[in-house]
Amino acid sequence: GVNMLKGIFILNEKVADKVYGSRIRDEIEKYVDCIEKVYNKESIRQNLDILNDIEVIFSGWGGPKLDEELLRAAPNLRVIFFGGGSIKRYVTDEFWDRKILITSAYAANSVAVSEYTLSQILFCLKKGWYFAERTKKERKFEKFDIIPGIYGTTVGIVSLGMIGRRVCGLLSSFDVNIIAYDPYISDETAKELGVELCRLDEIFERGDVVSLHSPWLKETEGMITGKHFSSMKANASFINTARGAVVREQEMIDVLKERTDIQAVLDVTYPEPPEQNSPLYTMPNVVLTPHIAGSSFNECERMGKYMVEELERYIHGKPLKWQMVKEITTIIA
Repeated sequence: GVNMLKGIFILNEKVADKVYGSRIRDEIEKYVDCIEKVYNKESIRQNLDILNDIEVIFSGWGGPKLDEELLRAAPNLRVIFFGGGSIKRYVTDEFWDRKILITSAYAANSVAVSEYTLSQILFCLKKGWYFAERTKKERKFEKFDIIPGIYGTTVGIVSLGMIGRRVCGLLSSFDVNIIAYDPYISDETAKELGVELCRLDEIFERGDVVSLHSPWLKETEGMITGKHFSSMKANASFINTARGAVVREQEMIDVLKERTDIQAVLDVTYPEPPEQNSPLYTMPNVVLTPHIAGSSFNECERMGKYMVEELERYIHGKPLKWQMVKEITTIIA
């Protein structure tokens, strides 16, 4: 139509099919006249002149680096919709200097991670992985007087970012006590979330299950140590859907070899996947999943939906709900 914005999709083609499938594209094309072809970070470099009158970029995982070269080719660019999680790897100082708006679907991605985390917290409180492993190996049912269970037990949450908070919300339907560690959270916010704030050491000493949600930053690298694992209660569990590098992996392995009562569910490792000869593959009290907690298949469309909602806000001159600014980009994992 008249006065429609000019748009382009630049991201990994497979991701584009999931995040911006036909339903989502139809919604977008009510407002934006989009170039039919989806470009990726390589093909756009060969066709930079196509960006000359582009006002809107829809991007996501496998999108282009927003560097001087790309920005120079796109003098009319006003807003970027990033249908993925963290934009950290894509933005540059030149980008922030240009004052172009950028919004990310990290909040939609956090829904998927939280739901996966909830499933694992509940399963671990029943020691589900332990019994699944034992039953196949022993070919008999053993008595189960070692299950913490989901009544009156304590769940420890490390970091109350968007995912940690959402997990607290999901847990509010269950009879568990939630304790949390986050140095940046006020007592007021903790009260609203129904959690008791405590020291990191205390989370590991008191939690029947501990779930890690810290972003990988210089300050958080190696934050979880062997000492934390040694201090865990009998039959406790540890879940990591954050980043492998936040944990001192070798120290964790050493303790888990001794403390076979502790279960670890690791959706992330460092490196990822673990080295071929890593003991993590063979330890009976370790479950590895291949980084599946984030958005997968159908869940990716939720990210597209969040971006359509942002587009509608933009068109109607309303403030963007998930706008990224330079200051917060570094802390969102």
